[in-house]
Amino acid sequence: MAFYIKKRFIIPAVATGFLFIGTSFKDDFFEIAKQIEIFTTLFKAVNTNYVDETNPGDLMDKGIKSMLGSLDPYTVYFNEQDVVNFKINNTGEYTGIGAMIARKKDRLIVREPYKNYPADKAGLKAGDEIIQIGDVLIADFKDDASQLLKGTKNTKIKIKYLRQGKTYTTDLVLDEVDIKSVPFYGKIDDKTGYIVLAHFSRKAAAEVKEALEKLKTQGATQIVLDLRGNPGGLLNEAIDICNLFVPKNEVIVTTKSRIEKHNNTYKTTKEPIDTQIPLAILVNGKSASASEIVSGALQDLDRAVILGSRSFGKGLVQRTVELTYGTQLKVTISRYYTPSGRCIQALDYAHKDKNGVAQKTDSKNFNAFKTRKGRTVYDGGGVLPDIELDEAKMSPITNALLKNDGIFDYATTYYYKNPNLGDKIPIITDADYTSFKQYLKANKFTFDTETELALKNTLAAAKNEEIDEAIVIEYKQLLNALEKSETTLLDKNQKEIKNLILEELIKRYQYQEGLYQYYIKNNSEIKKAVTVLNNQTEYKTILKM
Repeated sequence: MAFYIKKRFIIPAVATGFLFIGTSFKDDFFEIAKQIEIFTTLFKAVNTNYVDETNPGDLMDKGIKSMLGSLDPYTVYFNEQDVVNFKINNTGEYTGIGAMIARKKDRLIVREPYKNYPADKAGLKAGDEIIQIGDVLIADFKDDASQLLKGTKNTKIKIKYLRQGKTYTTDLVLDEVDIKSVPFYGKIDDKTGYIVLAHFSRKAAAEVKEALEKLKTQGATQIVLDLRGNPGGLLNEAIDICNLFVPKNEVIVTTKSRIEKHNNTYKTTKEPIDTQIPLAILVNGKSASASEIVSGALQDLDRAVILGSRSFGKGLVQRTVELTYGTQLKVTISRYYTPSGRCIQALDYAHKDKNGVAQKTDSKNFNAFKTRKGRTVYDGGGVLPDIELDEAKMSPITNALLKNDGIFDYATTYYYKNPNLGDKIPIITDADYTSFKQYLKANKFTFDTETELALKNTLAAAKNEEIDEAIVIEYKQLLNALEKSETTLLDKNQKEIKNLILEELIKRYQYQEGLYQYYIKNNSEIKKAVTVLNNQTEYKTILKM
């Protein structure tokens, strides 16, 4: 409720209004009014009396976001600028440079330029560090620097960037950027169509429908739908995508809440495209939210075979609430349930451990449910595939490499040492892998695994308590043992890591399109999906057809 008190002159009115409601209705509202009044007087007292000049807007922004941080990570406050970004994410359209950019500490790194968009045309490459935009030095700019790269169409922006230790400048000309929900579709073989669904923006269902219809006209009689890495998006798009494969009036998802008006049942509303075409869906640990609605619903309805690894488990429903002065609140209002009654949500944010970390449900406490044809499926968070694939799961050491950019940074170095591969697929040899390990060591790469972080925290605590001298020898021995263990794990998971290095390099030379072209010929998970589709006896047995 504190969202309404951004401007000081309206605080008393809001507080008084809530006080009236509280005393007129029930104790909950009285408590809300009481806490708002306390917060109001505190906020005014801090801004009036603090020794240094304060910024009321910044204080309020931090206060609100800190408060919401004690709930779940999906209940979020958007200030005026955040609202612009939120709308971009939901539409998939904006005016900008056409590249994925990430802030890494005080550095602004180009993660991936999209083919034929402004960043690509200006010559930017993955791994470039943007150090200046116009007259603004990124190191001195603490806000969201990506906002400096947005504006009206045809705006020219001069940037300065670092590449392999050298400084370059270029001009970016802003243009309309349309991020496709379906970045790729094509034929795997004569009869198998392949559709990549990357996220659920406003055009997702229309793009999947177009891909499906075109593939069918090209002779596809079975479909692989790839939801790996898809973080979700709009609920109605998920329902409409299911509707392409199941009849009108099928229940796809229900939402349940402590508030009656947020309890809803969502059904398909249109005539389908094809209710019979064999369908395999790929998911992994990064398939979340709307991805889990599609895969979970089609699994419960026995309409598709799901392959891969257990999905992320994001089953909390958010709704956007308009606040004052152009701000918004995205608030969790309910939970998703698949047609069989399974809850998708994995983590219980209402019950956290002593460190404030929400815990996953123990597998011993999973509940069994039945699909339409009587197959047993389980809750416990996310969607468990009908066919689990080891290659769809990532080892902790690989996750650490991805999280801390070990593979990304090595790929940047490799690219500039081998600039002329063009359309050739790189071959990651044993010598290359040795070079990769040497690169990690030379650059003092830290994996930041749970064990490594715990060890570092132990030494930090020992220093604070001035007992570090007594344990420093043991600490170094443990650290050396841990480093040897990590080296062993790098060797043990060599195949998995080599594949990820290769995939990152293909994007450097051939963009996303090249990676998907490589996938349909070489990816083992896609090959397994095709094998299942080709074996109609196995396919029908899995689905009890």
